Amino acid sequence: MEHAPYPTVRLRPKANARTIRHGFPWIYEDELVVDRRTRAMPGGTIALLEDAERQPMGVVAVNPASKIIARMLDPDPEARIDTAWLAARLTRAADLRGRLFDAPFYRLVHAEADGLPGLVIDRFGEVAVVQPNAAWIDRLLDPLCDALNGLGVARVVKNAAGRTRALEGLDDAGGVLRGHVEGPLPVPMNGATYMADLLGGQKTGLYFDQRDNHATVARLARGARVLDVFSHVGGFSLAALAGGAASALAVDGSAPALELARAGAEASGLAGRFETRQGDAFATLEALADETARFDIVICDPPAFAPSKQARDAGLRAYERIARLATPLVAPGGFLVLCSCSHAVDLAAFRVACGRGIGRAGGTPRLLHTGFAGPDHPQLPHLPESGYLKALVFAP
Repeated sequence: MEHAPYPTVRLRPKANARTIRHGFPWIYEDELVVDRRTRAMPGGTIALLEDAERQPMGVVAVNPASKIIARMLDPDPEARIDTAWLAARLTRAADLRGRLFDAPFYRLVHAEADGLPGLVIDRFGEVAVVQPNAAWIDRLLDPLCDALNGLGVARVVKNAAGRTRALEGLDDAGGVLRGHVEGPLPVPMNGATYMADLLGGQKTGLYFDQRDNHATVARLARGARVLDVFSHVGGFSLAALAGGAASALAVDGSAPALELARAGAEASGLAGRFETRQGDAFATLEALADETARFDIVICDPPAFAPSKQARDAGLRAYERIARLATPLVAPGGFLVLCSCSHAVDLAAFRVACGRGIGRAGGTPRLLHTGFAGPDHPQLPHLPESGYLKALVFAP
């Protein structure tokens, strides 16, 4: 952990200091004076940021290996980034969630939007899964665990998967940091029980961001036949069954994810109305059409087809294809729910791609509802990446 005085880094004259002072949390490489001393700083170094006139602007985390060379931690130049500072940020985040949820199962920290850039924490009761996606917090995992312990989190898991850590020059070594964790953990949500694999599952083991969209589908689901494609551990399908759906078919390419979905259905008392089918989503949609299968609600919640700007066009084509293949499976009077977690695809572009796909399949793209991530995933208005999730409900 750094100690005062922190080293100093300085903005170039062409950098927009006003934008940073107004809350934009990132400083790019071409905005910072990068001399030999700065280039030699270890990734995650805590530093004092000055503007081009050498006026202090706050405390930042510097990583010369990243295109985002500095991340604003605190606009107070006197701030000290230590266990007490982390505890204060975590307490503020926990207090907000405590007003929103009855039980401590939620995203506790949503990176920049909670004042902890690059850090994601999902809380599962007394267990937390941390994703340290920036070098500064990867260096401060012990103080972070101490601060989490102070919130009543006894066990901490580090998830180091994903492309973001590689962009920061970090390794992919995860594991248990505090306490003992084994086996899937039951998580109550929307009237169902989900089984989350915190050690070997995707991301942090469960997608809390879709909670409100699961609830929207559940309200439509009474008596419905439901198809949940890219189901993961049964997010939409279990919520729909808890809401009174007649049946649900979960489709995913991952056998372990479907096993967890079946375990969740058993734990929820819903197994008698729940089926799974393993396979490629595109091929399965085509096969179901050949079987003349029809469902009252069809949900497609794929992984990010456009994880970067370079993949945007290919991602939009994939979203259009999903919409085209899914539309014929929707029974008359039914609903089609299409989701995107690609931050590189904005809402308007996603909406157009979905509408084009529905139209190509002979449907009418009547958009009934637009959903986003829940309030435990706050957004920064000037950082579009923080509002990545979109869920569109059509009556095609």
